[in-house]
Amino acid sequence: MLKEFKKFISRGNVIDLAVGVIIGGAFGKIVSSLVNDILMPFIGVILGGHDFSNLVLKINDSTIAYGSFIQNIVDFVIIAFTIFVMIKIINKFKDKKEEEKKVEKPKKTNEEKLLEEIRNILKKK
Repeated sequence: MLKEFKKFISRGNVIDLAVGVIIGGAFGKIVSSLVNDILMPFIGVILGGHDFSNLVLKINDSTIAYGSFIQNIVDFVIIAFTIFVMIKIINKFKDKKEEEKKVEKPKKTNEEKLLEEIRNILKKK
């Protein structure tokens, strides 16, 4: 069972997934800081000094924090757009690499063809 676990853990997919989760978590913190510390205060100034995180609706003893919901929507949109841009950039590099691989071989001259035929005849003997 220990050998199976080692084999499972050492697979590239598991390691790639772990790295992705760790980087994703760190990236999420960066984006949240961008939204909370830079964009939302700026948007608040534009809208007349409103702070979305403090927007609440009180009904009896219940509090509905719809400002926090707006904040999370803004976070999501920014994260989704950033991922979209990153994927576009990665795909652009992949397309360039595929084009480089597709470089056609130069056409053989008649002399090269004749030499190959002679070589093939000599191999048969």
